[in-house]
Order: sequence, then structure tokens, then C-alpha cells
Amino acid sequence: SQQLDDWIMSHVRALSFFGGVPEVIIPDNLKSGVNKSCRYEPEINPTYRELAQYYRIAVLPARVKKPRDKAKVEAGVLLVERWILARLRHHTFFSLEELNREIRKLLALLNSKPFKKLPGSRQSRFNELEKPALMSLPATPYELAHWKQVRVHLDYHVEIEGHYYSLPYTLAKKQLDVRYPASTVECFYRGQRVASHLRNQCQGRHTTLRDHMPANHRKFAEWTPERFKRWAAKIGPQTALLTEVLLTQRAYPQQAYRSLLGILRLGKVHGEPRLEAACERALHYNTLSYRSIESILKNGLDQRPLTDQEESGQPVQHSNIRGADYYTSTIQ
Repeated sequence: SQQLDDWIMSHVRALSFFGGVPEVIIPDNLKSGVNKSCRYEPEINPTYRELAQYYRIAVLPARVKKPRDKAKVEAGVLLVERWILARLRHHTFFSLEELNREIRKLLALLNSKPFKKLPGSRQSRFNELEKPALMSLPATPYELAHWKQVRVHLDYHVEIEGHYYSLPYTLAKKQLDVRYPASTVECFYRGQRVASHLRNQCQGRHTTLRDHMPANHRKFAEWTPERFKRWAAKIGPQTALLTEVLLTQRAYPQQAYRSLLGILRLGKVHGEPRLEAACERALHYNTLSYRSIESILKNGLDQRPLTDQEESGQPVQHSNIRGADYYTSTIQ
């Protein structure tokens, strides 16, 4: 969720601001970070746990109903509200960058403000006591990644944000863990990575690796729209036109492959000239399916000429058909 993303990235920005990494983080038991609270073994959100592993931090959530575990944090929040937010309450900002710039100025003033009863300031005490104890930051900031439990579909693909990614077909119906940062998709089965893909933002499309397919599917994957068009063009213009229509009227061209394979192979059974005539008749009546063209060839309809009335496109005259005069008289 967006709340989890913002919360995780706030950690990344905070560690960058401090210029180092502490040994322990003590968060509250909010749902974004802790899936299930427990005094002894809290269940940490997978994304948050990965952040902690990346920065080598131990996560020890505050105990439930123990406000003293986070007293200093609450005091810090109150201080910021009084010294920063209260001073900005009557200001109008026209961009987030402008607001952040003003907050940074006031934060620097607050941290450098001298203590009343102690020597120095918050900034000087941090530089003297806390900063030397911090571990060094990694070379690159943490890249936000989500985790999701999925079950592999019968077509050996999993769905991640509207796109489908392939897995070895032997994992069909298995439950996997998927990690997906901005650039990749990684699939894990029983702790072992079994597939990796580049992220693709196209909704409803498939990313399929040939090695993930069973043998019978690999042969089918060798077909492309261009290959069907070249085959149909060798038979004739009507067959080529029918092929073009079938490929474009489906949501995805792959959905027309099976029909086209059957239609074009009819030319080997009945001859290519007859198939060309059958395609012309199918286009005329808009019956663009394998069964329709097969029926035309079996019944010899491809050898019959289209009637003059059908070719001219004139309306059929019949006593049971109401003409334009009927509706005109009804309106009057």
C-alpha cells in the first residue's frame, strides 16, 4: 500500500539525514511495519524486514500498551509540532518542495538552539555522542520492493499488478513468494529463486520465457502474426485479408493463432484456390471462423458464385419486411 511505501521510504530518508545506521530501531506496532504484534517474536512485515536486513538493523517493536517505550519519540514529535508546524500554520505553500525547504530551515534552527540547562545543542550532542556510534551507510540507498504470496496459474504464469510473468510449468498450482521492486520481478519457491523477469507495466500482457514452457507449447510460441500473414499472402489476397481481420479483431493476436492454423491448413486438404474462394465467401457473409470456412469447403459452396443481389448489396424485398413508409406513417 501507499502508506507502507511512504513509511519505508521515510526510514531511508532519515538514515540518509543522520549519515549512518543505528544498531536497533524501535518502531510502534503499526500495521505497516508489524503484521502481528508479540512481546517475544513479533511478525515483521516482509518489506520492512528486508529494509532492516539491507541496513543491518535489528527491529524491536515497542511493547503493546507500554507508552514509556516511546516516551522520547513522543516528546520529539511534540517539540517539532511546537517549533516548526506551529510557526508554519499561517503560511501558504504552492509546492511540496517549497514546504520541505522551509521545514529544513526551521529544523536546522531547532537543532542548533542552545539547551537551557545543558551545554551545547541537539546538533552538537549528536555530533559528539551519537554520530560516532553509527554504522556506515551502504554504498547505495535501499530500493523499495514489495512482497506478495501468489499461486501459479494453470498456464504457469503469475499476475503482478496486471501483468503476467511465466514460471517453470512444473510449478503450476504451487504457492510462491514474489519480490518486485521497480525494475525486476523475482519468484521464490521454498526459499529458492526459481524465476526472474524485468518489470513490465503493460496491463494484461504476458512475459514468457521459452525455457518455462512444456515442449508442446514451445512449438506454438514460434508462430508470429507476420508468419501467418506471409503464409496467407502466398495463397491469395482474400485469405490474406481474412487473416489480417482475425489478427486485429481479437484482443491479443495470439488468441487467433489456433483458428488461423486450422484455416490455412485447409488449403492442403482442399487446395489453395478453393480456400481462397471460401475465404472470399466468408468475408462476404462475415462468418470468419474455422468451422464456417470448413463447412463452406465441405459443402462445395466455394464453387458457387455469389448472387447478383448479394454482390450489389441491395435490400431484400419481401412482404413480411416493413419498409420506410410503415415507420413514416406511424410517426405521423
